[in-house]
Amino acid sequence: MKEPLAHSARPASGVPTQPYAEHVRNVIELAEKHAKKAGEYYRKGGERLVHAVRLAAEFHDLGKLDDVNQRVLETNSGKMLNHVDAGVSTLLKEPFRDGAAALLAYSHHQGLPDYVDAKLNPKSFLRDRQTLVDGKPLMEYVDSLLSTYQRVHKEYVPSAVSGAQRLYTGRLPDKNAMLFRIALSCLVDADHHDTARNYRQAVPYQGPKLRPSDRLALLDAHVQFLSQSGINDRSALRNRVYEACSGADPQPGMYACDSPVGTGKTTAVMAHLLRAAAEKGLRRVFVILPFTNIIDQSVEIYRRALVGLGERAEDVIGAHHHRAEFEDIESRQFTFLWHAPIVVTTAVQFFESLASNQPAALRKVHQLPGSAIFIDEAHAALPAHLWPQAWRWLRELEHDWRCHIVLGSGSLTRFWELEEFSNPPVSIPELVSPEIREGASMYEKNRVKYRARPDVVSLEELVDWVGNLGGPRLLIVNTVQSAAVIAAEIKRRFGREFVEHLSTALCPRDRKNSLEWVKSRLENESDHNWTLVATSCVEAGVNLSFRTGMRERCSLNSLIQIGGRVNRQGEYRDAVVWDFRLRHEGLLRPNPTFDTSARVLGDLFKRGSVAPEYCTESMRNEIRSEGMKGDSKAILDAERILKFPVVAEEFNVIDSNTVTAIVDEDLVRRLEDREKVDRNLIQALSVQIWGYRKEELALNPIAGFPGLYCWPLLYNSFLGYMAGVLQVEAHKLQGGSIV
Repeated sequence: MKEPLAHSARPASGVPTQPYAEHVRNVIELAEKHAKKAGEYYRKGGERLVHAVRLAAEFHDLGKLDDVNQRVLETNSGKMLNHVDAGVSTLLKEPFRDGAAALLAYSHHQGLPDYVDAKLNPKSFLRDRQTLVDGKPLMEYVDSLLSTYQRVHKEYVPSAVSGAQRLYTGRLPDKNAMLFRIALSCLVDADHHDTARNYRQAVPYQGPKLRPSDRLALLDAHVQFLSQSGINDRSALRNRVYEACSGADPQPGMYACDSPVGTGKTTAVMAHLLRAAAEKGLRRVFVILPFTNIIDQSVEIYRRALVGLGERAEDVIGAHHHRAEFEDIESRQFTFLWHAPIVVTTAVQFFESLASNQPAALRKVHQLPGSAIFIDEAHAALPAHLWPQAWRWLRELEHDWRCHIVLGSGSLTRFWELEEFSNPPVSIPELVSPEIREGASMYEKNRVKYRARPDVVSLEELVDWVGNLGGPRLLIVNTVQSAAVIAAEIKRRFGREFVEHLSTALCPRDRKNSLEWVKSRLENESDHNWTLVATSCVEAGVNLSFRTGMRERCSLNSLIQIGGRVNRQGEYRDAVVWDFRLRHEGLLRPNPTFDTSARVLGDLFKRGSVAPEYCTESMRNEIRSEGMKGDSKAILDAERILKFPVVAEEFNVIDSNTVTAIVDEDLVRRLEDREKVDRNLIQALSVQIWGYRKEELALNPIAGFPGLYCWPLLYNSFLGYMAGVLQVEAHKLQGGSIV
């Protein structure tokens, strides 16, 4: 017979067919490599992980050997039968009989299933129960031909079959959700990688080694150079924090770092992570940030400090801005992976990847074992009801997968000390000593004052008030639309030079450019009469210093964080951060998510308890006032009994699914013309749009790239995609436009 195929030819692109044996061997080799690397850090037995992944890799495409499927692959036309079921059936029977491997093979296209189905349908769990045209269930059809598939497979991949039988014959130690996700990640990454290589699409670059000792030496030299620019109280405090973090014992697996704004956590915690990586043999560093715009600032610092001669900065420090995960074979090339030795990404990306059951999202997760992980601005990383499960994941990564974890913030909420989040509550060691923290806190109390405006202000009153406060000013509100409306109104009333705007309505390229322009304006001492209108994306972790801050009432943590963007270096004598309430009328939009935290903040103002040391109490009051705004117990239960789809659906950092829309017309044209496009460019020139608004905003799918859309409305570098949205909203409201 003809040599069987795994993938069809693409004559228009000059790509021939790929033989089945070639694809299977490539996937086995790469999946096994991934599993061995992850398994080195698995304290419960990495050989079991390797065994399950290797078996799944060998038989994942077994059903492609069916005559119907071979005709489809040869002719590149027609519909294939489910090619996964044959491998699942093989792995559920002797001589292999490995339920974990069968689960992986089943899931490599469909995603991890609900394990409850194993109890409801034990004889057909993981099998395809759909009915064929002749009325026979597909699983019966597959079983009737299974020996034929296996005979052909053994003929073309003989060494793989015999090798699989000689491997470790144990089972995965328990039904552990994290273990299954990491195992599936090993298989999917190998499968997607070889398919992309075959079709001559962008192949993920394997980054250089971490070499933590060398990078720590580079960082030490960088920090020493900066400290030579002048010693004052602030720089002396930074040096003490850096020495405390870099000198801390790396043996505990988890630390807290509560160090106020401007004390150099970005470099100090990185020094600690690199030392831990060197002493514990870790292979990667992750920096997890709450907002996408902080990524560029942190990446810039790390690329200056940690990249050696002859290295490409983007290879060493990977910047993962927003969701870029595609299952379709044509769009996979744009999936962002965690191959760099140092990865900077968002809490949304990090935790939703851990929660996912989908192959595209899980593809990168096998890179996590053996990593040093910094959850920066941890107070803002997740909604409260998601922290109980996220905390368990972090403890599992630390305990089972030898990860080293630091949770940090300038106003750290120690949620793990509250029984609502960790039962029983626990304590973890501090990177910075109480003496250093106390000295920093005394400085903080003199740096900025917090005041609350008693009335509720309209758009007109807010804009008038802004103009009467000392500038430059930072104004943060609770929704992307409100920020755009206020920025547009200030521009209309006073002129473009009096206002800047920054939110996720801008694509990463424009956010970066806007942030750089804001920084340059702040450095100009004669340029002070202007306002940056923004969302919480500049609330934490951004190195900006304004004369006055204004924050729509949200939470104590948010208020303290905006204080970190005001009088940052102590350059003003009487800096104030104002808390205010906004009247939501016209195009101004409320954010109901903050109703309870805003009410608690109002009570704290009445008590005179507005300071960083009240942050944990504030969270406790929020939770006990109204309970978790989400069912944390349901997520915990679903994770425990392997209800993978439920966990993926319920663990949403952002409450709605988003889609990727490209805002650059030239980039859309290049994609449509099938030019090769770097995945980093896709990230830089795209925005995330609520999935439920696809039809309303008339998003246009980009032909040939499922999951990618073209933004069809007005977009500009000032308001981003909100320029078009406000036109739509204004037309609905009053038949006009305010932009």
